[in-house]
Amino acid sequence: MSIFGIVLFLLIGGMAFWMLLFLLGFVLPYWITLGVFEKMRPKRIFEEETKH
Repeated sequence: MSIFGIVLFLLIGGMAFWMLLFLLGFVLPYWITLGVFEKMRPKRIFEEETKH
C-alpha cells in the first residue's frame, strides 16, 4: 500500500510541476504581452457609443 502512496505522490507532484511549467512558459508571457499592448494603446477620451 505504501507503493500506491509513493506513486500517487509522484503523480500529483508531476502534474503540479507541468502545470507550473506551462504557466511560467506560456500564460505569464501572454499576460505580460497583453498588459504591455494595453498600456501602449492610445486612450480615447470620447468613446463612440452612439452609432445610429
